[in-house]
Amino acid sequence: MEITSFTVETVKDPFGIIAGTRYEYMLELEVDEEDELYSANGVYLRVIYSVEEDRTRIVKYELYERSTDRYLEFDLEEDELAEVDAFCSEHLAEAEE
Repeated sequence: MEITSFTVETVKDPFGIIAGTRYEYMLELEVDEEDELYSANGVYLRVIYSVEEDRTRIVKYELYERSTDRYLEFDLEEDELAEVDAFCSEHLAEAEE
């Protein structure tokens, strides 16, 4: 699995219900044909990422088929989650307000 492109936006919380800041990442993925996540239509990952003081974490993620926006019921493996977490952390400064 390789992240080929992405967008990131700050998630607005006008009522202050959520502590810290939340970000929404849309990660375009290139997936090997042998991987169970593979789809000829392409795959993207939607990630909600949280930043609270000195703590960052993935709150939620969802996999979708690119051309149909169909939800894919797969879980990422621990090493893949660690890779996504590191990617999101590295790209926080690029968030659109």
